[in-house]
Amino acid sequence: MSQLSQLRSPAAVQAAIDEFVQLGRTKFLARYGFGKSRDFLVRDPKTGTDCDSKAIAGVAFGKQFPEQGPLTADSFSGGEATVVPALTNLGFRIIRIGEDWSEVEVEATVRDYFDMLRAEAAGEPYNKSEHNQALRRVLNGRSKSSVELKHQNISAVLDALGLPYINGYKPRGNSQLLLRKSVQAYVLKHPQRLGTIVDALEEVKLPGEKTYLAALVEAPKREALVRGPAPVRQRLPRKFDYAARDEANRKLGRAGEQWVIGYEQQRLTALGHPELFQRLDWVADTQGDGAGFDILSFDDDTRHRFIEVKTTNGGLGSSFLVSHNELMFSQEAEEQFHLYRVFQFRDGPRLFTLSGDLAQHVHLKPTDYRASFRSVVG
Repeated sequence: MSQLSQLRSPAAVQAAIDEFVQLGRTKFLARYGFGKSRDFLVRDPKTGTDCDSKAIAGVAFGKQFPEQGPLTADSFSGGEATVVPALTNLGFRIIRIGEDWSEVEVEATVRDYFDMLRAEAAGEPYNKSEHNQALRRVLNGRSKSSVELKHQNISAVLDALGLPYINGYKPRGNSQLLLRKSVQAYVLKHPQRLGTIVDALEEVKLPGEKTYLAALVEAPKREALVRGPAPVRQRLPRKFDYAARDEANRKLGRAGEQWVIGYEQQRLTALGHPELFQRLDWVADTQGDGAGFDILSFDDDTRHRFIEVKTTNGGLGSSFLVSHNELMFSQEAEEQFHLYRVFQFRDGPRLFTLSGDLAQHVHLKPTDYRASFRSVVG
């Protein structure tokens, strides 16, 4: 039996909440060594104050069992399977962070987000902190971190729709249903504005200063998907499919491939094989698409490196399209296959690489089917 399951005193929980309210959040969490809750808060029935649920549960245990003292943060897990039922069963109201935002607050936050996204797409300077501060003046006492989380939730909704999102607001799921509806409604209500944003992000501007090896960053990790409530199904016009537009934008693709060729020249030189650059073949240019890769390079004088280039003006986590042929070739060529993901191309290219079978690095979702009247069976 876990220690938390022994917490059965509503009075002990209320005593912990009273102390939280008296000390304030920062001092309370520091006193007992807990961090801020990421997903759930417990509401004080007396004052309406929302308190960090795991910290309250841990301290309440010490109130009920003073001889044992409060539970430490690393001695039990918080969340929906543990702390939430423990406090709910004792009659306390649990609030999922972000779920208590009103429609007016959500719509104001969505408008502010798209104002920043428009500025970023247009290359105009803007200050996220100033936007956050100005937005909080019209919200109901929201903290800076809660607004940032809401912006990350909006990024997650846009990413799920295949649309660009603000660099610096990494997509974070578990968003409020009202927020998802509001983002989707905004997208459908303002097609011209969204089209302007996507068009601006697609504009090909060659980077003024060509830097290569310093542009290499670590690839994002594939994250496990947690299925939430059934999404509100929306089918957006194909002209807003950002990943598809990146793929169709041949000018952007060629510019990215040219940049990668420069990157390869420096990489081969750094490896001590500058002569191998003379043997590099820009296959997509000399033979066209269909080989399963764009550039034939080298790891050494006996080993080929097959490079498929995917370029975007979007951020690190922007989705991209992979053809069936590219996927099959990544599995056939194994570790000799390298997908080069060039991102933020317009602002100063950055790069990460994925080696080998792409299915081991990314989540793959079928988007198109070939229709025919004959099929081979058996």
